Amino acid sequence: MASKKQIILPIAVLVGGLGMAFAFASMKQAPVEKPEQDTRPLVSIKPLSFDTITLDVKSYGIVKPKNHTELVAQVSGQVVSLSDQFVQGGFVKQGDILARIDPNDYEAALIEAEAGLAQASSALEIERAQVSVAQAEWDRIKGDSHQVIPSELYLRKPQLAEKLANYRAAQASVKRAKRNLERTYIKAPYDAIIEERLISLGSVVNPGNSFGSLSSTSLAEIRLPVADKDLQYLDNQGIGANVSISAEFAGKQTTWQATIVRTEGVVDQRSRMNYLVAQVATPYQQKNPLRFGSYINATIQGRALDNAIVVPHHLVKDNKIAVLQEGETLTFKTLHIVREQNGMVIADNGLANGEKLITSALEYPTEGMAVKLDNAELSAPTTQLALKED
Repeated sequence: MASKKQIILPIAVLVGGLGMAFAFASMKQAPVEKPEQDTRPLVSIKPLSFDTITLDVKSYGIVKPKNHTELVAQVSGQVVSLSDQFVQGGFVKQGDILARIDPNDYEAALIEAEAGLAQASSALEIERAQVSVAQAEWDRIKGDSHQVIPSELYLRKPQLAEKLANYRAAQASVKRAKRNLERTYIKAPYDAIIEERLISLGSVVNPGNSFGSLSSTSLAEIRLPVADKDLQYLDNQGIGANVSISAEFAGKQTTWQATIVRTEGVVDQRSRMNYLVAQVATPYQQKNPLRFGSYINATIQGRALDNAIVVPHHLVKDNKIAVLQEGETLTFKTLHIVREQNGMVIADNGLANGEKLITSALEYPTEGMAVKLDNAELSAPTTQLALKED
């Protein structure tokens, strides 16, 4: 049998343990209540404001003269004079004499032609007098016989026709001699810049030999390639549209104004582009000359789009965009996208003026999602977002 001590000792240990447990339990503090955390995602917003937007089209090209002429000799001879302006890069006016071919032979030919004309004129007048005499003689001898008809040879009509033909041939010879003498002058056909000179003083030229070439400074033209899909943004296929062109001049970016005057009407077989032709009047008479051969960038003014908005492309998915509605919840609106360009989207329908566009990128946005504002003040309207340059 267990002794009394063996029975009492476990009971005492158990009672002591329970007492210590209650003592420790009474010393324990109640847990501190934590505030409820806001798990809504932070978003930034911009108020929407619609405006009129121009659907401009970007292009590029090389400045060229509208008229380019090669100066060619029409008569032969030695070059006896050259203008000081007849040098590469020289500017000349319409009618300026650039060079002169030795005129002596052509002046002599003109004198001979004029002498031949004087002889033919004299012979014609003599023949006319003889015709009058023959007609008068016939009237005197015919008497009362009205049935007899004189021959044309008797009345000297063939002789008169011959002398008249000789006179007209002499007139043609004088005209030809004057024209050849005039061709000894090499003149500028219009206001131009000299691009090339190929002859020197004393050179001997023959018909067809080139003196050089020049380009008109009255009009410059630029062929502007435009993709077929971009024609929809231009009124009347761009004809009559204003064009802003820019290029480097003296190390600075300079801008000029041009106008689309025509379309070439075909699609280029290699590039598959449409070509519009822009013109700039008096390119060398402006404050900053627009030089032929310059490579330019062009902005063609497109049609105006009323009540449109420009938003970043990354905010649009499946033609839908997230906006903030009352109660700080997210909702999606479907856009009518007119154009996508340079990371931006232009839309003209689907949103209301004053709606708040959510500009933050959300990982898993859903309809009706609760959100909270990241900024206390509203940012600037989205219409201030500009389309980036190409």
